[in-house]
Amino acid sequence: MSVTTIFLLFGAALAQHGGASLQKSVALAEEVSDVGMTVSDLDRASEFFTTVLTFEKISEAEYAGDDVERLYGLFGIRIRVATLRLGDETIELTEYLAPRGRPIPVDSRSQDRWFQHIAIITSDMDQAYQRLRVHKVRHASTGPQRLPDWNKNAGGIKAFYFHDPDDHVLEILQFPSGKGSTKWHEPSDRLFLGIDHTAIVVGDTEASLKFYRDVLGFEVAAESENHGTEQEHLNNVFGARLRITSVRPPVGPAIEFLEYLAPRDGRPYPFDARANDLYHWQTTVVTKDVNAITSRVRSGGFRMVSPGVVDLGQSKFGFRHGVLVRDPDGHVMRIVKK
Repeated sequence: MSVTTIFLLFGAALAQHGGASLQKSVALAEEVSDVGMTVSDLDRASEFFTTVLTFEKISEAEYAGDDVERLYGLFGIRIRVATLRLGDETIELTEYLAPRGRPIPVDSRSQDRWFQHIAIITSDMDQAYQRLRVHKVRHASTGPQRLPDWNKNAGGIKAFYFHDPDDHVLEILQFPSGKGSTKWHEPSDRLFLGIDHTAIVVGDTEASLKFYRDVLGFEVAAESENHGTEQEHLNNVFGARLRITSVRPPVGPAIEFLEYLAPRDGRPYPFDARANDLYHWQTTVVTKDVNAITSRVRSGGFRMVSPGVVDLGQSKFGFRHGVLVRDPDGHVMRIVKK
């Protein structure tokens, strides 16, 4: 083989490698901009989050039309959407005026795959819990739990699960010194500070990493294995043993995988789930190349909610191009380009 041939082959291989790297870099997630949920009554839900949890309502709008139908994979929809802020983070509440969806199953458990919550950081767990009691919120945990010190990565964290008016599970969480983002330890006179992460139940952490790490470009930030009476009472699951993995984008809340090593009886996400069902959550991921990520989703065999990338024309919802896709367990990511 001539020197010229070797050089040409090497150059082609380098170009191919560089092209692949470039394609990967432009497709990576840049930010988790908000976490959304479907609610049955937008006014009631907004009042709960603003009054009880001190979120600030920053916008409300009503949407309908072919582009909205294609984005959410539902015909004939009309939705009301409110955006609420707490600290640096936002949530999106969506009420479907038409068609109405299904409620959260009354026998839902923390290990069922449709389980998802947001972790709201508090500066004082005792005061936060008492505030929730005053507002008569319904418990999901038996009470606030302090995770034990033997757990190196989670020891000292205080947490409590509770329900909103639609039965979505929410968490308040307080980090001890030395754990969590530095911003959660800055002096503040506020009781509720912002959103650290959204947690989802997964069946297989490695399968989830293939989606969140390899397709979206999130990085693994923390891992732990939690068990014991505190974890059982936090999740209200006897014998709970969890593998917990946190993956982070460059900006915004993390996504936390909750894989139940025991018990292994969590039910799968309903295959016929739709965006108007009250157990629907969606996490919005901002990217520069929504088409590249969509291509990866399709080639990876992951399910789509939208038929493809939707051009929303006049930047509805704060972005112009978007697509809804499902992770290996059915949780929905809304991939957008602003």
